[in-house]
Amino acid sequence: MRTRLRSVGITALIISLTACGGGGVPSAGSPGGGFAGANAAPARGSIYYYAPNVRRECPEAKAPNVMACLALSRTDVPAIKPGTTPGGYGPSDLQSAYNLPSTTAGQGQIVAVVDAYDDPNAAADVAVYRSTYGLPACGTSDACFQKVNEEGQSSNYPTANSGWAVEESLDVDMVSAICPKCKVVLVEATSNSLGDLGKSVDTAVKIMKADVVSNSYIGYTAHGPGGRLYYRHPGHIITAAGGDTGYKVGEPAGFDDVVAVGGTQLNHATSSRGWSEVAWAGTGSGCVISRRKKQWQPHDGCAWRSMNDVSADAAPGTGVAIYDTYDHNGWGIEGGTSVASPIIASVYALAGNAGHLHSSETLYAPGASLYDVTVGSNGTCMHKILCTAGPGWDGPTGNGTPNGISAF
Repeated sequence: MRTRLRSVGITALIISLTACGGGGVPSAGSPGGGFAGANAAPARGSIYYYAPNVRRECPEAKAPNVMACLALSRTDVPAIKPGTTPGGYGPSDLQSAYNLPSTTAGQGQIVAVVDAYDDPNAAADVAVYRSTYGLPACGTSDACFQKVNEEGQSSNYPTANSGWAVEESLDVDMVSAICPKCKVVLVEATSNSLGDLGKSVDTAVKIMKADVVSNSYIGYTAHGPGGRLYYRHPGHIITAAGGDTGYKVGEPAGFDDVVAVGGTQLNHATSSRGWSEVAWAGTGSGCVISRRKKQWQPHDGCAWRSMNDVSADAAPGTGVAIYDTYDHNGWGIEGGTSVASPIIASVYALAGNAGHLHSSETLYAPGASLYDVTVGSNGTCMHKILCTAGPGWDGPTGNGTPNGISAF
C-alpha cells in the first residue's frame, strides 16, 4: 500500500511504508525507565506517539539536509541510589541475548560514533558506565577513548547540546557494552546538517582510521546526490539507524552502501536462548526509490533499495541503561534505533572483518547465523511487499538480529 510520496533530491523519490507489526508501545511496567528528554511525547494518534513515559531527545528535523538524533528517553525512572544496579539492560544482558564473544574479541578494532554538537562530559560519563559494569577502563590518556571535532581535532569542539549529548552517551555506552576491547572514537559534527555529519563520517574513516562507524540519526528531506558519497567507504562498515517513525525511510540509512539497522523488542524468555524478540512497532522501513538495490538484496516487491538489513533491541520498554550528566541526572534508560545502530556496529567490530566486506552482503548469505524475528506478533503487517509473517527478511527487522558474529 502506498501511503506517502516524498521527493528526495532532484530525481530521488521515497515511498514510505508502514512498519510491520511489532512490540507495541512500551509501558511503565516494562524493565527500566529513563530521564526526561527535551521533547515531550506527542499526543496519541501522532506518528511519533510511543507512550506517555517516553520522550524524544531531539525534535523532528524538517528542513532540507537536517538530521535528528533518534534517542528515546524513558521518563519514569526513579533516581538511582548509590550501590544499586541501574535499570534497563546492561552489557551482560546484551552480550547474552546476541551470543557475543565480547570478553575475548575486538582487540585493536576502532569503532567511531558520529553525532552533532558537543557532549562536554562524554569522557567522564563513559568512564562511570564502564566502571559500574566492570568493563575495562577506556580513557583519553591511553587513547582508548577519543573525542574529536569534525576536523579530527581534540579541541575546538562545537556548541554543547543537551539532546544530542544523551545520544552521544548512548552511542559510546553501547559500543562499550558490546565491544569493551575496542577503541572508541566520538566525532562531533559542528551542526546537525547532513553536510557536517557526512564530513564527520569522512573524518572518522580517513583521519581516525575507524573500522566501523555508527550513525544514530536520520533525515527525511535530503537534497542533492552528493550526500551518500560521505557514507560510501569500501573496506569500512557504516551503520545507520532506520528511524523511529514507523512508516518512513530516510538518510543515511536509505543510502545503498550503508547497513540500515531496524529495531526489536527484546525480552527474557524460558527458551533455550533465554530471550525472545518481536519487531518493534516504531521501526522505520520502506522502499527507497532511485537508490539502487544491491544484488544480494531479495526481490521483495521493491525494485530499489529496501530498508532494513539487520536489527537489534530498540523498544523503549525494553531499553538499555546509559549514563549522562550533561543537563541530565546520570542514569537513564534509552530506546529507539539509536540503540540498535551502535550495537550492530560493535558486532561488526567483534568480527573484525570490515576490511573484507561489501556493506551488508554477508547478512543476506544463505545460512547466515542470525536470529529470525517474526513480524506481526503484536500488530498487523500493513504492507505485504515488505513484510512476511514467517521466517526470512522483512522491512522492520531485515534479516534478523545477531546470533554470534559469523554473519558479520
